[in-house]
Amino acid sequence: MFPRLPSSWSTNVRGDILAGLVVALALIPESIAFSVIAGVDPQVCLYASVIIAITIAFVGGRTAMISASTGAIALLVGDLVTSNGELGLPYLLAASMLTGVIQIVLGFVNVANVMRFVSTSVMTGFVNALAILYMITQAQELIFAGENGQWMSFPLVAVGLLIIYLLPRLTKAVPSPLIAIVAVSLIAYFFGMDVRKVSDLGQLPSTLPSIDFEHWKMVPLSLETLWIILPVSLSFSVVGLLESLMTAKILDDFTDTPSDKNKEARGQGIANVASSLFGGMAGCAMIGQSVINVKSGGRGRLSTFTSGAVLLILLLAMNSLVGSIPMAALVAVMIMVSIGTFNWATFKNLKIQPKGTSLVMLATVTTVVWTHNLAIGVGLGVLLSAIFFAKKVSQVIEVTSERLGDTRTYKVRGQIFFASAEDFIAAFDFKEVLEKVVIDVSYSHFWDLTAVGALDTVVLKYRREGTEVEILGMNDASASIVDKLAIHDKPGALDHKPEH
Repeated sequence: MFPRLPSSWSTNVRGDILAGLVVALALIPESIAFSVIAGVDPQVCLYASVIIAITIAFVGGRTAMISASTGAIALLVGDLVTSNGELGLPYLLAASMLTGVIQIVLGFVNVANVMRFVSTSVMTGFVNALAILYMITQAQELIFAGENGQWMSFPLVAVGLLIIYLLPRLTKAVPSPLIAIVAVSLIAYFFGMDVRKVSDLGQLPSTLPSIDFEHWKMVPLSLETLWIILPVSLSFSVVGLLESLMTAKILDDFTDTPSDKNKEARGQGIANVASSLFGGMAGCAMIGQSVINVKSGGRGRLSTFTSGAVLLILLLAMNSLVGSIPMAALVAVMIMVSIGTFNWATFKNLKIQPKGTSLVMLATVTTVVWTHNLAIGVGLGVLLSAIFFAKKVSQVIEVTSERLGDTRTYKVRGQIFFASAEDFIAAFDFKEVLEKVVIDVSYSHFWDLTAVGALDTVVLKYRREGTEVEILGMNDASASIVDKLAIHDKPGALDHKPEH
């Protein structure tokens, strides 16, 4: 008897196969378009899409998610390839390999937990910046066409966009981007239009993927190589995991099923190692294609596997046809991807959401577009989010007091940490003549060394004036850090000047 397949492969066979077919058809134009962004032969992105999709189907942590070569990674490739001549592609393969290793390690140290610190405003900025960079690269392609007298590219792009957006009103049986590519290709062929084609960009796959010994032999095994590829690999790793884990969260909500995001991080790493061995670049999850997959009925690992396997079959069977596709058709597809990626609710939200949230989103977008580095933009966004959060929390501290005879009781509410420590100290009147001060911290929490230092400052200032100080209601966590770090109850405390 044949062994039974796991439920993630066997419970939705028909739906998974049909959804995978739809995704495979859509992956061809997008993968080729991403190769233009990256400045590499189409073969590099197409092989990457095949290998990553098939590999992640087995080792990923989120079923029905589509991973392949993506624009998010392609946007980071340019300088590495263009500035290193014939070593550009070998360096890219090495950087992709190192990316996979980094992601595997991050998966084992539970990197998914870090996603909790990436706010919605940062994610929105990430997605919007990605869309803007997509649009910029397509504008550059059209400018190139205009400078080379290929003016017919402009009406072809317009025709492609009309088909992409109008055809779904008539039928959704076949992906409109695929019909747009076929129609634009036929128009260009029958009217003999002089426009740039996919085959003009470089080599297309014509054989099954095999280990790329030719380019791997060119990689210098030296520290210099490591310093060249390490910054690129770190950017690939951060951007790839951010998009993958964000896509996994979207599919979790859409399908009402859980996923193992740390396993997904490890799976992405394994897939990228495999891709680099076979001559492909690093990739990650695709938000758009993953949503298309689940909306088309994909729910299991078979849908992801089918998308990669069918893509390979299509490439081998229709190599010459793929090479004859006009670049104008791919520009139309990428404009659609850009428009679909951008979060258009952003403009409405700018008017109603807090200014800090809007500033984080705008800073993320601006930084990414300015540097063309998604990792830098996300890093800045996370940093600004932390600063604004700290500022907001620090303003939620309240200190009230009540005097009874020669005793004043201060009641402290809120979080005491580096951003609120000064306000905590300022709430006490050290000039008031008292026999005793009671500090009730039942509704507050001391978080760090600065908070403990602030408490030392208050207690010691009063004691130097001869005032007795009593602290009430400290919770266990606060008491633990205060016992370890505070000096106000240590011998000789009055001789110390506490720091805060």
